[in-house]
Amino acid sequence: MVFLWAFIVGGIICVIGQLIMDIFKKTPGFTLSLLVVLGAILDGFGLYEPLVDFAGAGATVPITSFGNALVHGALLEAEKSGMIGVITGMFEVTSSGISAAIIFGMIGALLFKPKG
Repeated sequence: MVFLWAFIVGGIICVIGQLIMDIFKKTPGFTLSLLVVLGAILDGFGLYEPLVDFAGAGATVPITSFGNALVHGALLEAEKSGMIGVITGMFEVTSSGISAAIIFGMIGALLFKPKG
């Protein structure tokens, strides 16, 4: 049942993104930014963590979880370190994912030749 809910919730998030691009004729960059902001807003109101608990990877894999991670890290570190924690908390939580994307992108660029 966990896999089914992860599939459904992740699919709904992706459908929302696709509808934004198709119906409102927004660019992929706009849609990406909007979904990150929506994830941040949901975490700010304390609604994203229950979604993660319910849907698992269906809520942590889509781009909305990046916004969730930014706000979640900032709020946790702000409680510990004050205002400077707002900035350091965002970097602390998201740095491993961003670093992995850069490293794997570099490896891919070295191993494969682009077409075109």
